[in-house]
Amino acid sequence: MTLQNTEYRITFSSSAGRFYYYFVKDEGGWYEVTSAGNRHKATAEQVLNHILPVLANVKPGVKVTAEHLPE
Repeated sequence: MTLQNTEYRITFSSSAGRFYYYFVKDEGGWYEVTSAGNRHKATAEQVLNHILPVLANVKPGVKVTAEHLPE
């Protein structure tokens, strides 16, 4: 299996529901694709700003998972 760093889905789960962020990389760089289908340019720092508070347990009750989406 060859993993390419091109497309991932990050899921945040809490009692309020599930929220998905898709991070894709193309010729223009990384983009965040929201559940509404909006594309926003995203840097690695912006991606970490979404994930790190959950991993540091700053937001208790929220779980984060990341999945590689095969092309």
